[in-house]
Amino acid sequence: MLVLSRRVGERLVIGDDIVITIIDVRSDGVRIGIDAPRHVRVNRAEVLEAVTNANLEAARSSDDAAEAALKALRPPTPTD
Repeated sequence: MLVLSRRVGERLVIGDDIVITIIDVRSDGVRIGIDAPRHVRVNRAEVLEAVTNANLEAARSSDDAAEAALKALRPPTPTD
């Protein structure tokens, strides 16, 4: 990981076409601006993690619902 100190208005360049500009520095965080081509996805890590967890939970719920539906469709066995 590269760690840099930057001041407001200073920029970082990643590759040939991504520019990160320091917009504001506050006591509770730093505001940055990101200029990137449309095909480059830029996401906050915590949002991606939340979406991934929600998708995993939904998949588990779907699996449980599918299992319950299959069980309901099976003919009863003599031990039921």
